[in-house]
Amino acid sequence: MLISDLAGAAGVKTSTVRFYERKGILASPQRTTSGYREYDDADVDRLRFLKRGQELGFTLAELRAMTSFSGTAGPLSGEISALGTAKLAEIDERIADLARVRGALAGLLEAQCIEPDVPCPIIQALAQPRSSLSV
Repeated sequence: MLISDLAGAAGVKTSTVRFYERKGILASPQRTTSGYREYDDADVDRLRFLKRGQELGFTLAELRAMTSFSGTAGPLSGEISALGTAKLAEIDERIADLARVRGALAGLLEAQCIEPDVPCPIIQALAQPRSSLSV
């Protein structure tokens, strides 16, 4: 199949396919005598894997590491689980950070800017040194 067919089957743009090829995450395909790239179903699967992995928050480096384990049995499957567990912990940490930021912003918004002659409490709080905000 041609690059446009591959991209369509995997739900990505052709520029994404070329990007993955430049990064070495997707192998450069064979070319026809006229110079067109030729892909197969395994390339569709690989592209879907990469896109879904990125949607779950994995970096391209992490996905490359995972694909280096594919096709192997035994202890390496534990390494894939370890990568997934580490990613889950990272996501939990980001959620906790966002919850802290949300709490701080909600607290700031409780102090509304109503009085025209009084400095706005939100602006005053944001202008304070970082240590005085509870983020």
